[in-house]
Amino acid sequence: MPADLRHNLGSATDILCHMMPFYSYDIPHTCGPDPKICCQFDFKRLPGGRYGCPWGVPPEAISPGNVQSRAQMLLDQYRKKSKLFRTKVLLAPLGDDFRFSEYTEWDLQCRNYEQLFSYMNSQPHLKVKIQFGTLSDYFDALEKAVAAEKKSSQSVFPALSGDFFTYADRDDHYWSGYFTSRPFYKRMDRIMESRIRAAEILYQLALKQAQKYKINKFLSSPHYTTLTEARRNLGLFQHHDAITGTAKDWVVVDYGTRLFQSLNSLEKIIGDSAFLLILKDKKLYQSDPSKAFLEMDTKQSSQDSLPQKIIIQLSAQEPRYLVVYNPFEQERHSVVSIRVNSATVKVLSDSGKPVEVQVSAVWNDMRTISQAAYEVSFLAHIPPLGLKVFKILESQSSSSHLADYVLYNNDGLAENGIFHVKNMVDAGDAITIENPFLAIWFDRSGLMEKVRRKEDSRQHELKVQFLWYGTTNKRDKSGAYLFLPDGQGQPYVSLRPPFVRVTRGRIYSDVTCFLEHVTHKVRLYNIQGIEGQSMEVSNIVNIRNVHNREIVMRISSKINNQNRYYTDLNGYQIQPRRTMSKLPLQANVYPMCTMAYIQDAEHRLTLLSAQSLGASSMASGQIEVFMDRRLMQDDNRGLGQGVHDNKITANLFRILLEKRSAVNMEAVWPVLSLESLIRGGTHPVLPVTQHGSKKEETLLEMLQTILSYLLLQSVMGKGYSDEAALILHRKGFDCQFSSRGIGLPCSTTQGKVILKLFNKFAVESLVPSSLSLMHSPPDAQNMSEVSLSPMEISTFRIRLRWT
Repeated sequence: MPADLRHNLGSATDILCHMMPFYSYDIPHTCGPDPKICCQFDFKRLPGGRYGCPWGVPPEAISPGNVQSRAQMLLDQYRKKSKLFRTKVLLAPLGDDFRFSEYTEWDLQCRNYEQLFSYMNSQPHLKVKIQFGTLSDYFDALEKAVAAEKKSSQSVFPALSGDFFTYADRDDHYWSGYFTSRPFYKRMDRIMESRIRAAEILYQLALKQAQKYKINKFLSSPHYTTLTEARRNLGLFQHHDAITGTAKDWVVVDYGTRLFQSLNSLEKIIGDSAFLLILKDKKLYQSDPSKAFLEMDTKQSSQDSLPQKIIIQLSAQEPRYLVVYNPFEQERHSVVSIRVNSATVKVLSDSGKPVEVQVSAVWNDMRTISQAAYEVSFLAHIPPLGLKVFKILESQSSSSHLADYVLYNNDGLAENGIFHVKNMVDAGDAITIENPFLAIWFDRSGLMEKVRRKEDSRQHELKVQFLWYGTTNKRDKSGAYLFLPDGQGQPYVSLRPPFVRVTRGRIYSDVTCFLEHVTHKVRLYNIQGIEGQSMEVSNIVNIRNVHNREIVMRISSKINNQNRYYTDLNGYQIQPRRTMSKLPLQANVYPMCTMAYIQDAEHRLTLLSAQSLGASSMASGQIEVFMDRRLMQDDNRGLGQGVHDNKITANLFRILLEKRSAVNMEAVWPVLSLESLIRGGTHPVLPVTQHGSKKEETLLEMLQTILSYLLLQSVMGKGYSDEAALILHRKGFDCQFSSRGIGLPCSTTQGKVILKLFNKFAVESLVPSSLSLMHSPPDAQNMSEVSLSPMEISTFRIRLRWT
């Protein structure tokens, strides 16, 4: 939590935590400081069993003849451990991973410990009371001990602001590797999160229409069960060995298969729900269990492959319909790109007016243009949580604009087709692209060198380069958990200048460079708002042929950040970090869920990420982001294997350079522009296209649903209910940056939400609830207005009615 907010709230948001003081949570490291002794009290390791003590002294079964000596030995460890805590209440966990799976272990531990407890409790001179207990028992006893001293918890226990990153269990073994391990699935997790949100909101709104108009085919569909299963699969993937990338290969495949199957199921829910919502005559709703009338514009063929755009077949006689959904709570001006089979294409808005279109080439490989597919890009203005319908047809009278291409370092000629492609040989001029807000210069390798912000006409050094980190030559090496590098990152070196392709068009322009292990693209959109003021960076990473290497993208600037940088915590708040020279390199790597930034008195440079990865700032003005890692050995933290099941992985980022209007080097609030980009990256607009070529003139009603920072989902149960969950989150913002042209004002309603959130829906009831929806306050009443403090999340049970 930001320090200034914590100061305002006092201790109300403090969480009392127990800290384990030794190396691990297993039995040898939880009774006291000496694992050789503690291991002797893990009775599953008795002689004759499958496990022993690596310190060479086995446990002894407790008997009347040895209970006194063994109890004193154990109690000595407990007393030494107790010196590290502030009360006389001590917790000694008894367990480990994959333990207590057989009744014999329960019996061994219980029988031996009961004899030890009975002896200790029967000896008053030992001054100890010992028993089995739960975590609740421990914290209850802790509270009683504090109360007995007539003190408050706040005065007894120290308060820590911040988090516990980056963790090391011993020596220089920092657990900063898992921040990046298995990045393919970290990206898949974020896509799944976005699809579930979209499906839940659309389904809940469509359900209300289906109930009013008695659309039995929708009401009897398995969508609710499918949504529940998808939530569970996403929840399962939050396991500490799933999203972290620290599971065995076959377990990763199982996680990936579950996510993949749920993604396919969610597409059906999104398509069916959107179809019902945009129908003028609801009675015309039809649902084929085997396919959707509306389908997503991308398809993923397997759990470990990248999504691919489908090709929409056009004709002049029968138009196709494209429905674009905005899962964002603010209106969006976003570029929509689809693939079609004809370059002579016309796009009409819901009012029937032609939309400006850019037609770009679809490249089969880096030099070959497809003759069967074309990319169509246009600007869509979509209301909050709204659906808009666009008509697409083949037309010789199309006013579309073809993109132009320039190729550098090209040793062959591409087939141009209808496009103008220029092959540059020995060109001395720098590579540049620009839009109304930014101009970018690239070197001859296609890597960014500098940026000019047109608002103030100042040029800024902004270099992108790629690096390799190796692993140490010591016995302990990098693995799924640990990052143990062999020194500073080494520049990525190409044996020959990489092939570079420059695209220039009315809607967007980009520069793509093709390195052996990375296809790197920087794109500028010719669009108003924050999406036009930032740079989109996409990397397709393939390191499947390297050994014990980690690949990193570094962004270098002249910003004097004084060894300070900032990363987010789960997308909810910002945590200040400091690069410390006294610590090893790997200790200065932190998790980046959605963003990292550096700043000085004049500017802030932010990297926004559409997937969770490790990030650092190893030198002044730099941001580094780890993109993938391939390690051939286990790092002895329980996985039992290396990480070498790498996939071709797509990483997506935004780079934003902003001028500051006030000086506060300690500012830890995100700004409105970042909020807009984060939400846009996490929840992009979703194009769904009409399946087949059936003409359907009823697809012309636009739904506009307006609300503020929410997740709307059906209440869990055996089937859908009349209630839904409304989860509101009020963000905190730093208003020391310009919000001009981004569509989000910094002035607010001070957290007040009037419950006229939905067009065409009436709120029948709104009752506060716990986040899990399992509990409601005793005095919970129906509400007509909600007030939230900055950073606060509130949950309600809401009942809607279609009006």
